[in-house]
Amino acid sequence: MFKALKSRNFKLFFYGQSVSVIGTWLQKTAVSWMVYSITGSVFLLGLATFLSMIPSLFLAPLAGSIIGRYDRHKSMIILQSMAMLQAGALALLIYLKIYNINYILALSLIQGIINAFDMTCRQTMMVDIVDSKDDLPNAVALNSTLTNFARIAGPALAGIILHNYGEDFCFIGNFLSYIPVLISLLMMKITPHIKATDKMKMLDDFIEGLDYVKKESEMAKMLLMLMCSSLFVISFNTLMPVFAKDIFSGNAQTFSWFESAAGIGSILSAIYLANLKTSQNINKIMIAASLLLGFSIIILAYSNNLTIALICMALSGVGMMAQTSSINIYIQTQSSARMRSRSISYYMMAYQGMIPVGSLLVGYISNNIGTRNTVAVQGIICILSVLVYVYYKNQKVQELETCPVRYKN
Repeated sequence: MFKALKSRNFKLFFYGQSVSVIGTWLQKTAVSWMVYSITGSVFLLGLATFLSMIPSLFLAPLAGSIIGRYDRHKSMIILQSMAMLQAGALALLIYLKIYNINYILALSLIQGIINAFDMTCRQTMMVDIVDSKDDLPNAVALNSTLTNFARIAGPALAGIILHNYGEDFCFIGNFLSYIPVLISLLMMKITPHIKATDKMKMLDDFIEGLDYVKKESEMAKMLLMLMCSSLFVISFNTLMPVFAKDIFSGNAQTFSWFESAAGIGSILSAIYLANLKTSQNINKIMIAASLLLGFSIIILAYSNNLTIALICMALSGVGMMAQTSSINIYIQTQSSARMRSRSISYYMMAYQGMIPVGSLLVGYISNNIGTRNTVAVQGIICILSVLVYVYYKNQKVQELETCPVRYKN
């Protein structure tokens, strides 16, 4: 399970990130709870998530072009430093008790802009910090395990801190958490990335990347599946403060239980993926995970028992994690070296870019048809998207079987 940690650079990255991502979840949980507590608005709750993620939709292609041309290691240091400054600004704002929703939303947007480049750089750099390409799927799965462990520890810790000390401690904690990751990045020894000699032409790069994805038909179908899930399904998480506070009459700690339950499911899923010896069955895993995600959130939508709701959240975490990570592993292992950064940028567009649109949409719809009905519809859409995906996949297989010469040529 831990074979990728044999690589010194990945080990440094892994340990540095283990602190930083917990800080990120401290801040994420505190922002969601604070925005809903201050405003009582589901729309503004969705808007905060929207602003922190929407830049990935528009900036991911630019990030893929730029990061493919410059030293990814140096870029990562710069981006993490900028993220630390953003966290410091938010921590100072809350420490001074300036609860201005406009400032909080503006800083969420700045965070989203930084993350659009940071996430693409982080995923692309994975191949640079793992000594053997055979260990790359394991490294991707371990990184996901780490992220989802933080999803358990971060919200749980945030719930305790929010309840006993206040939100300012959460934001200060996130600011300080960037120190270990910057130290680990500075300690890495990576062969300098050769700069691209051709000038960056964003439109040409974008079209070339799209053509590449179209030719890789399996990758294209997976990305469409991910886009549908991110837009219409994964955004159900945005409504968890409503479930915790209004439906189950809880507090900040109850909200942290929902986040942690999803994190427990996600980390179990990530551990399973990390133990895979081959990525041959990655497509079947993605299909099964998507079905699990859909059914679990339908049951969650109409559950009146907190324990059952938390179990459903854990199962949704298993499905969501396995779905997104299996697609990530496929892209990381199947993309050509030249097109990897752009392929990953399309992954970020389909995943991180669509979630904020979905969060804004789900906030609006829930105001009209209710929170429970909205989540149920999301589960139904998830199951229908799987059926469509399987239908077209089987249709392609039948065409290959009936006319193999045509596809071979």
